[in-house]
Amino acid sequence: MAVNDPETTHAARPQLGWVLGLTSTAFFMVVLDSVVVITALPRMQRELHVGLAPLQWTLTAYNIAFAAGIITAAAAGDRFGRRRIFNIGLAQFTVASAVCALAANAPELIAARAVQGLGAAIVLPLSLTILSTAFPAERRGMIVGIYGGLAGLAVALGPIVGGAVTQGLDWHWIFWINVPIGAAALPLAMRLLPGSYGARERLDPLGVTLVTGGVVVIVWALVRADQSGWASAEIVSCLVCGAVLLLAFAAWEQRASEPMLPLRLFRSRAFALGNATTFLMTGAIFAAGFLVTQEFQLARGYSPVSAGIRLLPFFATPMLISPIAGATSDRIGRRPVMAPGLFLLTAGLAGAAISGSLSTNWVELDIALLIAGVGVSRALPTVPTAVLNAVAPRELGKASRINYMMQRLGPAVAIAVASAVFTAYGHLGTPASVTDGFKPALAACAGFALLAALSALAITPPKTQHTPAPRRGRVARHYAEPGSDEAPLRAGQRPPGLA
Repeated sequence: MAVNDPETTHAARPQLGWVLGLTSTAFFMVVLDSVVVITALPRMQRELHVGLAPLQWTLTAYNIAFAAGIITAAAAGDRFGRRRIFNIGLAQFTVASAVCALAANAPELIAARAVQGLGAAIVLPLSLTILSTAFPAERRGMIVGIYGGLAGLAVALGPIVGGAVTQGLDWHWIFWINVPIGAAALPLAMRLLPGSYGARERLDPLGVTLVTGGVVVIVWALVRADQSGWASAEIVSCLVCGAVLLLAFAAWEQRASEPMLPLRLFRSRAFALGNATTFLMTGAIFAAGFLVTQEFQLARGYSPVSAGIRLLPFFATPMLISPIAGATSDRIGRRPVMAPGLFLLTAGLAGAAISGSLSTNWVELDIALLIAGVGVSRALPTVPTAVLNAVAPRELGKASRINYMMQRLGPAVAIAVASAVFTAYGHLGTPASVTDGFKPALAACAGFALLAALSALAITPPKTQHTPAPRRGRVARHYAEPGSDEAPLRAGQRPPGLA
């Protein structure tokens, strides 16, 4: 059965301008919220009186919930109606944003961020599917290109917006700004978005529970290891429990009639290595952003706005370079573009770790971040394209959702590892102690990037390219369209999910 089987609930043709506006607004809000928190973290740390571990959980809880919910959300949208589930996610994200803003302590904030992440997991895939099914094929490439371009804009603006709001108002307002936007968009979405359904796959709640539980327990162990000791009963039992849960997840997915994560897809070398590269690459990016923000504000004393501006060479570069890198990879192949890019990311992060001394000028650190930004800009459009080129057209919906999940699990694990390294060598007490922890922790991020580069280097194109035959009037679609049987296999546009 085709996944896109629209069953429009309106008698009239959907108002396409409203469809683009509403789905793009919700998408922009979700992506912006992924990065807007970064420059606000030092202020949160001071006002909430917490250490690095609770601080990193404000990012980790969001990412784990996002990763756990994205596959189930897309399946639920196909089964129960995409508009209905999208609106539930938008309402949940909006309410959770208000709860984040009202949080009086770190545990409340972390819990609210997890709920917010689940809302984002619903909004992200369904907004793209609703948009792509509403527009005719001959306009879809341009429209989804506009939609995907918002990801780059949100990622580039996120640190500056977060810094400006935190410095000008208060860190609570980085969450309050979502509330009026969501409250205005929700009634319009209920009325103006077209309703559609897809192939009714069975949900896999046991699979979601097992993989989420396994990741949470392992991340908990990584965060607590320096405090409790790696050989302590708490850490050993957590690691064993996490491993058992993940093994149980793998066993269940082999038995399930409709698994959330079909293990047979991982028999493809390109698919398995591509997802491993995604996991490691996004982990390196987000963990580095988390650490550099602490270094800029807590060690060097920059304001949130100044820190956000100094992060631009890292976060804004993909807007300029990724489209060129994607187009180039269409001509010469993915590996010659993405592997050197990831080696550049490694070099840039390693250089930033070396430049982390308080005796060095911030310009040296920013030059290293620029090199890293140029490198990752080559990989962002090409790694997911290599993943999707490794599967048959009928598997593209599932493959893109799995890749989205890896994009979120990578940061959760990498931030936990980087935080553990930071805590082993430094602390947030003084500028010198922040730098003492920053340098080895960022070196660990460079290690993630190096593993990503080696993984990308080992990706070989499948012997049979599963490229759909061209149809008249068809325009290449954005790479990631969860819930769809079709997705473009070109890399000229920047993936929206990497934010």
